[in-house]
Amino acid sequence: MDPAPQTHPILSYVLSRIPTLSKPKPAASEFDIEQPPTHTPSPRTPSTAGEFELVERMPGLRHPSVLRAMTRAVADVSAARSALQVLGPRPDHELVDSSRAIVAAAEAGDSRIPEGDVEACRAVVRLEETHDAYEALLQEAEARLERVYRSAMEGTDVDDEAAEGGKDDGPAAGAEGGDAAVQEEVVAVLKQAEEGKPVESVRLVDRQLRQLPEAFGRIQGLRVLDVSRNQLEVIPDAIGGLDHLEELRLAANSLISLPDTIGLLSNLKIMNVSSNRLRALPDSISKCRSLVELDASYNGLTYLPTNIGYEMVNLQKLWVHMNKLRSLPSSICEMTSLYLLDAHFNELCGLPSAFGKLSSLEILNLSSNFSDLKELPASFGDLLNLRELDLSNNQIHALPDTFGRLDKLEKVNLEQNPLVMPPMDIVNKGVDAVKEFMSKRWLDILLEEEQRRIAAEIPQASSTPKAWLARSVSWVTDVSGSLVGYLSGNEKSEKDAYLDQQF
Repeated sequence: MDPAPQTHPILSYVLSRIPTLSKPKPAASEFDIEQPPTHTPSPRTPSTAGEFELVERMPGLRHPSVLRAMTRAVADVSAARSALQVLGPRPDHELVDSSRAIVAAAEAGDSRIPEGDVEACRAVVRLEETHDAYEALLQEAEARLERVYRSAMEGTDVDDEAAEGGKDDGPAAGAEGGDAAVQEEVVAVLKQAEEGKPVESVRLVDRQLRQLPEAFGRIQGLRVLDVSRNQLEVIPDAIGGLDHLEELRLAANSLISLPDTIGLLSNLKIMNVSSNRLRALPDSISKCRSLVELDASYNGLTYLPTNIGYEMVNLQKLWVHMNKLRSLPSSICEMTSLYLLDAHFNELCGLPSAFGKLSSLEILNLSSNFSDLKELPASFGDLLNLRELDLSNNQIHALPDTFGRLDKLEKVNLEQNPLVMPPMDIVNKGVDAVKEFMSKRWLDILLEEEQRRIAAEIPQASSTPKAWLARSVSWVTDVSGSLVGYLSGNEKSEKDAYLDQQF
């Protein structure tokens, strides 16, 4: 709800010095706008070191008059923030999508939906739209504060109306590229394409580009477009016209969003949009069914598109670390080709219940979700091809009982978790000790289940302790012998099929 210092540093600084509306407003003589904020920095946000860096870069922030002008300029943000505190947190993205679908069905004349449910769904949609408007307000306010600061440093008086409505006339305004040399390079590429000469690859890396011309979307036959490490804030809609594009690299720019036309790139195999300012990926990205690698790390993503897994079934590698993801959509469980998933340093509260359907997954990193990630689903044991697992820096108390099924696991990091199952003395012995402990635990669970099943099948009157014991001992002997052979690494016997079936 509060602006993040990473994306809105000036706004965050100014708002931290405005008294919260939840506290009694102090007298004018008691409030010193130059005093540091009273809140304690969250472990997720930069410490006061980042704030110190901002003040070093913009020393005028220390001046009371400048700070007062900025405070007036963002009064609307302060009011909106207070309103959102009453409305509550942003709803889950999947809930929003399902609510919109119900509302649409009701408006289309579906009378089977109770009116109360429709109204509840409308309330969810309105809350989401309110949060969207608040995000837009934050972006506008950050730019507004930059103008106020620049005007103050130039000795110009800026009233509130000018601060709200002024336009940025900085050196980048109106520019279509970087310097003259880069402009010539861009023109040469477009000219070559217009003359009918084949252009299969365009690499304009680290060229200080501020805009990508619409004409790039008309380069027929283009297979690789790499404009990483530039200053791009927008990608033109025309990019959807690149029918043959297989590789799109947009890393390390200043992109706030991607165009919906991204979904038209049906032949795209590799996409890298890491290290930008993205808050969401367009829903249309799910249409990129040929995508094999997607890197969206180091952004501000709070959710992934609801249907991303239903259509992106060929994806093999997905990097979404260093974002603000609160959950993964249930559709991600349909990515049966997924080989690598890196979601460390997010805010994940858990995994979808069907997570074990990711049968091809070999490398999984869920570390550093801190106080949010507390447990793993029971289906986790179905990840039978998992080789490397990092669960460090979370709040996991117990591994799921099915963990003992992960026979191919070679590396596991469980540090910085309050684990009690398995005990830490087992964890400290390494991955083999963990696997052995959890495998034996799983066998004990199977034995208990079988005993309950046998007891339920045999009528009480005809069952005798001797008969029940004989049957149980026979079953335990078979399963135990199979498990010993399975864990010893010897050549698998004919009993392995039965053991796998039990597992």
